[in-house]
Amino acid sequence: MEQTYMKEQPVLGLMLRMSLPMVISMMVNSLYNIVDSFFVAQISEDAMTALSLVYPVQNLVNAVTIGFGIGINAVIAFHLGAQEQQKADAAAAQGLVLNVLHGIVLTVGCILVMPAFLRLFTTDESVVSMGLAYSNIVFGFSVIIALGLAFEKIFQAVGKMAVSMAAMLAGCICNIILDPVLIFGIGPFPEMGIRGAALATGLGQVLTLAVYLVYYFRGALLPVRISLRGFSFQKEMCLRLYGIGIPAILNLALPSLLISSLNAILAGYSQAYVLVLGVYYKLQTFLYLPANGIVQGMRPLIGYNYGAGEHKRVRSIYRTTLALAAVIMLAGTVLCLAVPGPLMGLFTANASTAQTGALALRIICIGFLPSAVSVASSGALEGLGKGVPSLLISLCRYLILIIPIAFGLSLLLGAVGVWHAFWITELITAAVSLAIYRFSVKLVR
Repeated sequence: MEQTYMKEQPVLGLMLRMSLPMVISMMVNSLYNIVDSFFVAQISEDAMTALSLVYPVQNLVNAVTIGFGIGINAVIAFHLGAQEQQKADAAAAQGLVLNVLHGIVLTVGCILVMPAFLRLFTTDESVVSMGLAYSNIVFGFSVIIALGLAFEKIFQAVGKMAVSMAAMLAGCICNIILDPVLIFGIGPFPEMGIRGAALATGLGQVLTLAVYLVYYFRGALLPVRISLRGFSFQKEMCLRLYGIGIPAILNLALPSLLISSLNAILAGYSQAYVLVLGVYYKLQTFLYLPANGIVQGMRPLIGYNYGAGEHKRVRSIYRTTLALAAVIMLAGTVLCLAVPGPLMGLFTANASTAQTGALALRIICIGFLPSAVSVASSGALEGLGKGVPSLLISLCRYLILIIPIAFGLSLLLGAVGVWHAFWITELITAAVSLAIYRFSVKLVR
């Protein structure tokens, strides 16, 4: 199929056409995250705390499967832009098989480590029990997640954003419907509590994968074909996939390390602060997932144009991505400043916890707008196949700067110092990421 429209159509219109389906999907996904947490919070505050403690490991599973999927996406888009059809097909097939293997390893590893992991942050056996009940079911679907995300990145790499949107919407809507049904036992279904939330999540992921499989096996024409007949790993292709995928995995896994580190700091003050941090990370997905939708629409465009040698167009795509991400972050800042109390009140009936959370949102949101620079720069570098520079941005944002700043400020200001560490880190990282992007782009010209 002809893909030259990626280097011929006006950038803004093409970006919107590629990104809007993903933005819509991500906003529904964000809504699911919030609705899921809302229903879990109705069980008890302990259940919400358990969900917050499991979240970093859930994020790790997503990081590995999505991050490697980014490698699949970038390699396919590059080879299509360079008119290398066989290599694009090989990238799709090898990427799919490798991500399934990742899912198997994650299923076993995460289930084994969870008991010890949860007890690092709480001595409350009720919280531990709920965390294990939730995580054992959720991680049992890791192979399904890996398969679904591999197909997602393959479809996105060839510009089939509407299919990705349909698949993601189907899964998220399924989750939203099943959450109250399985948690509270509506109609003929048994009351499963936090296990119901986990099962609803898994079944939604099964439906997402089913949509991709139906579309693919009903004979839809795609610019790449996945053939496992006579399959064998090609060393050069594997190295290229992991060369982009590993830095992307680390990019996405770093928040798990950050959240666990901040949980360790905050747990020394009160378990309520751990809950507040968990709620914040659920709420911030309503901003960062749509921004990620912009980035997902941008990646195949910037990769294709880089492969085709259209460097002026690469710069235009980056600037457009930055502007669109900034609009989303500005909207989030206004929302958090205007109604922080009601936002936190969705997840806790404890007035003191809600007040603590409202203060946290008002402080943290100062860093939303500058973070648009980091999000756009990191995503553009991944699309260009520059995984290491992208990783450097994420290291600044999630490890090198924020953890020591949070620890230092917590000694000076108490738990509130952790909230200030967010916006300070985002301001510094924005300047660093702009410099890294400009330097890296000079190298690819």
